[in-house]
Amino acid sequence: MTSQRNRKWFAQIVLTCFLLTATLAASGQYPGQVTKKAKDTAVLRSVAVLEWTGEEGKPKSSRLIPVTVYDGEALQDGNVYLARPQPLAVGPEVEYQLEKNGKPIGLFDIKNAGQEQGSWVGYGSWRPMPSATPKAPKPVLDEGNEDSDKPTLHRKKSSSSKSGGTDSGSDSSAPTAPSDPDRPTLHKKPSSDSDAGKAGSEPPPDPDRPTLHNKSDAPAPSHSAPDVAYSDPDRPLLKRGKSSGSGPEVLPSVMGLPAEMQQAVAISDARSKPEHPWSYTWANPDDEVKMKEAMEAIAREALGPKMLPAAPKHATAKAKGPAHPPAPAPTPLVDEQFRVFELAYGSGATMVLTARTDGPVAEQKFVTLIAQPDLYGNVLVLLKRVSDGAHLDESPRMRLVDAVDVMADNRGALLFEVRGATQRQFVLYRVLRGKAEKMFETGGGEYGVAGE
Repeated sequence: MTSQRNRKWFAQIVLTCFLLTATLAASGQYPGQVTKKAKDTAVLRSVAVLEWTGEEGKPKSSRLIPVTVYDGEALQDGNVYLARPQPLAVGPEVEYQLEKNGKPIGLFDIKNAGQEQGSWVGYGSWRPMPSATPKAPKPVLDEGNEDSDKPTLHRKKSSSSKSGGTDSGSDSSAPTAPSDPDRPTLHKKPSSDSDAGKAGSEPPPDPDRPTLHNKSDAPAPSHSAPDVAYSDPDRPLLKRGKSSGSGPEVLPSVMGLPAEMQQAVAISDARSKPEHPWSYTWANPDDEVKMKEAMEAIAREALGPKMLPAAPKHATAKAKGPAHPPAPAPTPLVDEQFRVFELAYGSGATMVLTARTDGPVAEQKFVTLIAQPDLYGNVLVLLKRVSDGAHLDESPRMRLVDAVDVMADNRGALLFEVRGATQRQFVLYRVLRGKAEKMFETGGGEYGVAGE
């Protein structure tokens, strides 16, 4: 009887401890209020094309053409994405990093934007890349220790220690954090001291408008310019001559499509990514020569044989035996461009060849090839585009700009300019699993008659 009571008593103690433990665990997990985690702020990535004439780094004239903006989920047309009135990609003080083959060649700061024949373009200035490693301050001798005659090395005191241990520029120039946690933003560098002092007099920005990578030396706003702040975020604003009231006048740009015009990829992103060169390194250099010759033969076949003038009749009158027509000469490839890319780490070679025939524009033919080596060392053509100068609006030519990491996933896409007789677009192709698939295409813009 006693043992039975002890068992019941022990069971009650165990049950009480279990209920107490469960209550404490529940109170720790649920303090009385359920809080939702803030959504991850979207980081925008804008891809554009810089066109210029003159020397690289010191152009005579230039313009930046927006291509696409990746909003974290999909690719948007950079020419219309969040246009108020100019699209976000060419907003004032947006900074782009210029790249060739994945390597930075400079920075381009947007100062103003305007429309050229139906499409938005940005105008600005080309700046060199900042130094990668800042110079360390030189050590100086400090013999202020009275207890020792041996001099010691000390670093110079920073500006913060000289001013009482506080950094006078850090608080005034740092941008305030966005009040809306769902607002997508790109990195915005601190503004100048003059702008910070005038921040109280300026109207608040539109909290629903994301920003691209802004440069630090923003010009002070002009008080004579009309107020362009949006009291109503949904209300459109029409301006004439300038893209923003505080921006400078529209700068001279590249007009039309001059033959000496150069192009480079431009990227604006808050995230810092290491360099990713796109060049493919052949295990055997002879393989590159073999592949290039094979692709040139495919290009010549696609362009057709070169027509030779007919021989005069009297030249063959005394000939004996059957007449054999002369073999057609190989088609010369003009403006040939052959590049080999490694579009992902560890992937194989992706080859691009573009060329045209000689002669007047209306009689020229154009060819673009995207190919890869197959398992047997032959050329596997993934895309072939052939067009002629008389039908460019029906079948425009493709001109390679460069490879670019569009979505910051370490995968390169091939960026082409698709040029017709009176319009042009930019197209992105992704090469994956033996196929070249179109992943994005911008809207067309008229620019006049093409000329070479």
